[in-house]
Amino acid sequence: MAPLDGKRVAFVATDGVEQIELTRPWDAIKDAGGTPELVSIESGKIQGFNHLDKADTFDVDRTAAEADVGDYDGLVLPGGVANPDTLRTDEDVVRFVRAFFEAGKPVAAICHAPWTLIEADVVKGRTITSWPSLRTDLRNAGANWVDEEVHVDEGLTTSRKPDDLGAFCAKAVEEIAEGVHAGQRESVGA
Repeated sequence: MAPLDGKRVAFVATDGVEQIELTRPWDAIKDAGGTPELVSIESGKIQGFNHLDKADTFDVDRTAAEADVGDYDGLVLPGGVANPDTLRTDEDVVRFVRAFFEAGKPVAAICHAPWTLIEADVVKGRTITSWPSLRTDLRNAGANWVDEEVHVDEGLTTSRKPDDLGAFCAKAVEEIAEGVHAGQRESVGA
C-alpha cells in the first residue's frame, strides 16, 4: 500500500504560480498514491510560470469558495511571487488555508507561499523557512525564520526555493501520510 492511498490533497494556486513548485509536489503526491486537486480563486484555468516566463496552464478542480477542508487530508501551497501575493487577498482562500490549521491537518508551503500563511494568521510561534525576502514579514508576524532546505514544525512543512523540492516533496508526503497533528491545531491563535 502506498503511503497516501485514499488521501486527497488540495493544491491552492492561481495565475503566476511557479510551475515546478506546483508540478513536482503534485507528481510526488500522485506517486505516493494520493489524489491531488487544484483549488483556486476562480474556476477555469490558471497560468503557470517558469520564473517570469509564461509556461503551461492548469485546470482548476474547484474554487476556494466551494472547497471544504473536510474533503482533504492535506494542503500544498506552491510559490512564485504573484501567486501567493494574489491568494492572500482572497477571503475564501485565506479561510480555506486557516481551516487546515484549525483541523490540525498537514500543510506544505514553499518559496513565497508563506505570505498566504501570514494572512491566515497561523505563523505566530512557528519555525518556518521560505524565500529569504519573506524573512522580515514572517518575523513581524511572530514566526521564527530559519534558512534551511526544509523545516517541519508540527505538520507544517516549509522550504525556500525550487532547488529544495526533493526534500520538500519527501517531507510533505511523510507529514500528510502521518495525518492530523495536534500541534498544528494548537498553534492557531497562539
